[in-house]
Amino acid sequence: MELETVCVHGTAAHESPFGAVAVPIFQSATFAHTGGVSTGYDYSRLQNPTREAVEHQLNALEGGTDTVAFSSGMAAMTTLMELFSPGDHIVVTDDLYGGSIRLLNSVSKKNGLLFDYTDTANIDNIRQLLKPNTKALFIETPTNPMMRVTDISAAAKLMHGHNPDAVVIVDNTFLSPYFCRPLKLGADIVLHSGTKYLGGHNDTLAGFLVQGNILLAEKIRFLSKTTGAGLAPFDSFLIGRGIKTLALRMEKSQRSALDIARWLLGQKKIVKVHYVGLPEHPGYELSKRQTSGFGAMLSFETDTAATARAMLNNIKLIQFAESLGGTESLLTFPLTQTHADVPEAERLARGITDRLLRMSVGIENVTDLIEDLNQAINR
Repeated sequence: MELETVCVHGTAAHESPFGAVAVPIFQSATFAHTGGVSTGYDYSRLQNPTREAVEHQLNALEGGTDTVAFSSGMAAMTTLMELFSPGDHIVVTDDLYGGSIRLLNSVSKKNGLLFDYTDTANIDNIRQLLKPNTKALFIETPTNPMMRVTDISAAAKLMHGHNPDAVVIVDNTFLSPYFCRPLKLGADIVLHSGTKYLGGHNDTLAGFLVQGNILLAEKIRFLSKTTGAGLAPFDSFLIGRGIKTLALRMEKSQRSALDIARWLLGQKKIVKVHYVGLPEHPGYELSKRQTSGFGAMLSFETDTAATARAMLNNIKLIQFAESLGGTESLLTFPLTQTHADVPEAERLARGITDRLLRMSVGIENVTDLIEDLNQAINR
């Protein structure tokens, strides 16, 4: 089936003994063993029919061996780090979501894991950091918020050549499986903040880990049931409902993002636009080879900090808020929001200044969005 159909149905049409078209919410903590025989569901921390349905839905989209749903993207990230032992070394994309950096530096390091951050868009940077104890590569592409692009296939080939058992992890939140399928490019695990494009409506939290082989699948599912961060039935329902319109939303938002990026290029008070869909972007040609779309995330740099603040204060339709990937367009100030916990020197080195704004383009009419940006910057 084509991806648009998989978004709606998963691998096959849903079957219900009652003829329900939508997957029901099985709001039950435990399940009875009628006649002493399990139905396959025992306790919702282990598995729940509603959660299982959304896991199968995303697994089909990513082409995985197994997918596990978590209560948030950070819950998924935290569980992911439990795959590793003290002394294990992990190479990480440096331009990374601030919450991920906070977890790695304040929790995972405390637990004995070792990290080196680098610009993974340059494969030689990864090569120079490999050590005998390097067990994983963690890639975010496009990066947050600078939109740098990493060659997933080349990075995976390098890592697996160095250590066949090394785990290549890709955060695919920005593009979703509709535009990028990292497992097909050689990755071993795909991470999603399901809160974003998968849910798509800014109304619930979720996270996912999609595994490419059975060994990793067994380990992740064991950790999930042991640590207890599984996605609740109602939230599973909301995410599953959101995925049904994923294809429509991604296509609409991407078209608008490109129009907005082109408009921003013509504004005197905007000095740089970071959008992968612009031909002048350094990752444009690579993205054309490894993805089927550029997504709807962009960032841009204003001429002064005052201009950036004015835009945040003056927007009316677009909302000044954290997060991304929903139906509503959002403007974010990474310096004080998504990357506030990153040390100042590191922020500045990565280009996260008081002039940088990040935009998540929603599904509103693009003319209305541009008019809002125009009045906010040129009033």
